[in-house]
Amino acid sequence: MSASVTVADPRKARAVTAPRTVRRRNALLGLLAWVCGLVFFLPIAWMVLTSFHSESDAATNPPSLAAPLTLDGYREFFGGAWQSGPWPALANSLTASVVSTLFVLVLALPAAYALSIRPVRKWTDVLFFFLSTKMLPVVAGLLPIYLFAKNTGFLDNIWLLVILYTSMNLPIAVWMMHSFLAEVPVALIEAAQLDGARLPTILARVVAPVAAPGIAATALICFIFSWNEMLFARVLTGVVAQTAPVFLTGFITSQGLFLAKVCAASLVISLPVLAAGFAAQDKLVQGLSLGAVK
Repeated sequence: MSASVTVADPRKARAVTAPRTVRRRNALLGLLAWVCGLVFFLPIAWMVLTSFHSESDAATNPPSLAAPLTLDGYREFFGGAWQSGPWPALANSLTASVVSTLFVLVLALPAAYALSIRPVRKWTDVLFFFLSTKMLPVVAGLLPIYLFAKNTGFLDNIWLLVILYTSMNLPIAVWMMHSFLAEVPVALIEAAQLDGARLPTILARVVAPVAAPGIAATALICFIFSWNEMLFARVLTGVVAQTAPVFLTGFITSQGLFLAKVCAASLVISLPVLAAGFAAQDKLVQGLSLGAVK
């Protein structure tokens, strides 16, 4: 009586081991994502915790996690050492960021429309020209801009920052919106043209609603860049047009660095950007992934 030998099918073996390999790889990628997230989140969590400590506890080495919590840093930020508090600086930052972002959207939308939906001749050269304007270091143009502002009386003027932020963010906005508007169906635009719609109507009622996620993502990026900019604001403003990042540097004095107050001020100044990102996170994800999946 001969013994029967069963030979396993190699294809079936690979089919069984493949899901295990995929699950193991996904688990490792998930673990790596959590580690990267914690690496980026820990400094923010440490800043938040330090903002609720007193200056003496914040300056200890090594720092004490069990130190008593206090709101002294926030009281100091909201008017303890400055009579007017941070409100003028926050208002200036909000004005410069919001107005410049609106100007960027108004200028970038027709430009991106011309370069994507109704492409002009040598539109790739135009896009690279926009990109080349970002290759000049900002500090290289600081002295001419300062001399111009000084001779024209624009020093310490918030509208100078609006113009600068608009010119700085416009190339990025055109590049971003060009890829977003390329996904707009041409049939919708042709139908609107057959109905007699002119270019402003097409941009406002046809292109803008379809590309709303991309426009929202562009607006958020421009707002963040404008809110965080400090070099021009530090050199070209004084007291009247001082922005929030410049106000933040006032906590670094000849007496030293007041760590708890700086952390409290940094957290408060970061809140508008965090709130804008949280409110527009769905539009941001849709906009940045627009066209990624066909």
